Amino acid sequence: MSYLVKLEAFEGPLDLLLHLINRMEIDIYDIPMAELTRQYIDHIHTMQVLELNEMSEYLVMAATLLAIKSKMLLPVHEEEAPDTDEFVEDGPDPRDELVERLIEYRKYKEAAATLKEYGEERGKSFTRQPAEPSLTAGTVAALPEEGLSVHDMIAAFRKMMERKKLRAPLMTRVTRQEISIAETMEKVVGRLGRSGGRAVFSDLFETGGRSELVVTFLSLLELMKQQRITVEQERNFDDLTVVLRKEVL
Repeated sequence: MSYLVKLEAFEGPLDLLLHLINRMEIDIYDIPMAELTRQYIDHIHTMQVLELNEMSEYLVMAATLLAIKSKMLLPVHEEEAPDTDEFVEDGPDPRDELVERLIEYRKYKEAAATLKEYGEERGKSFTRQPAEPSLTAGTVAALPEEGLSVHDMIAAFRKMMERKKLRAPLMTRVTRQEISIAETMEKVVGRLGRSGGRAVFSDLFETGGRSELVVTFLSLLELMKQQRITVEQERNFDDLTVVLRKEVL
C-alpha cells in the first residue's frame, strides 16, 4: 500500500525544514542543528512507517543535516586578525549553505502562493465539474491549505505511535486481514457523529495493529481532502482535534 501526499507549493524536504523552523519559532540565521535534525529524522521515520512515496530526497536531506551537525561538533580554531587584537573563526559557518537554500526556497514558495491567488481570482470567471479522484496507489492527495498541514498530521501520528509502543503487550497473535480505506472512513465518520462531531486525534486510534493504524491515518487524510472533516489545534504541540463538518452531520 502506498499513498503519495503532495501539496501544491508545500512539499519536499526544504518545506519540511521550514515547517519545523516555524513551529519551533527559531531564527533561520541561527539554527540549532541538533534539535532540528532530531525532529526532522523523527518525522521521516514516521513517513517510512506510513510507506509514503518519494522518500529518497528526504533521506538525502537527513544526511546533509547530520553532516552539518557533525561539522559543528568539531573544535573551532581561532586566529588573530591582522592589524587588530580581535580573534576570528577559521572557516565559514557549516549552516550557511543550508540557510541560503531555505531562504531561496521560501522566496519561491511565497511567489508561488501569490501566483496561485491570482490564478484563483482569474478562475472565478468560469466553472467546470471537478474530477472524482480514486484512492489508489500513487494517488495525489491535495489537502485543504487552511489550518493544519500534512506535516502536523504526521507529527501527531508519530506521537500516537510512540505512546502505543509504550503500552504494547508483551505477547500478541499476528493475523492477516484486509482493511478497506473506504470502510474505515465511514467508521471514523460514525465515531465522530456519536461523539458530538468532535474527537481527539489519538482517540481515533484506540485499537488495532500497525496496518490498521496506518489505514485509519490515510482515511483521515482522504476525509480532509473531501472536506468532510477539519483538524484543529489551539496551540503548538497541543493534541489535535478532529471535527466533523456540520453538513456531514
